[in-house]
Amino acid sequence: MAGIGNDTIPKAVAGIDRLRALSSGLLVALVVLCLAWELWLAPLRPGGSYVALKAMPLILPFNGIVQGKRRTYQWSCMLVLAYLAEGAVRAWSERGASQLLAFLEVALSLAFFAATVGYARATRSP
Repeated sequence: MAGIGNDTIPKAVAGIDRLRALSSGLLVALVVLCLAWELWLAPLRPGGSYVALKAMPLILPFNGIVQGKRRTYQWSCMLVLAYLAEGAVRAWSERGASQLLAFLEVALSLAFFAATVGYARATRSP
């Protein structure tokens, strides 16, 4: 019986580390997507627009996500819902490259949401 507990703890820690790495990577990918979309790939105006500033709030939780702060995971999963909503609206209303980028924003937002909720649940107190 003692061996069961010893095997379970390293697996749980490895799972938490994977969720933290996944969340960090997805957050960086979402920031890069937002900036690239509005500055180069399909900006609202040629040469980019101030809409690229929408990436700024995503930078706020970065340190807490990387450091594994549970509270940051809790509020950042709520923050990303705004990006999910924006992606859904733009995927529905736009065409061409912007529509594809919007679908990518939806996918990244959903994945980040799932990873952060998973991390918050895995690290909660019993």
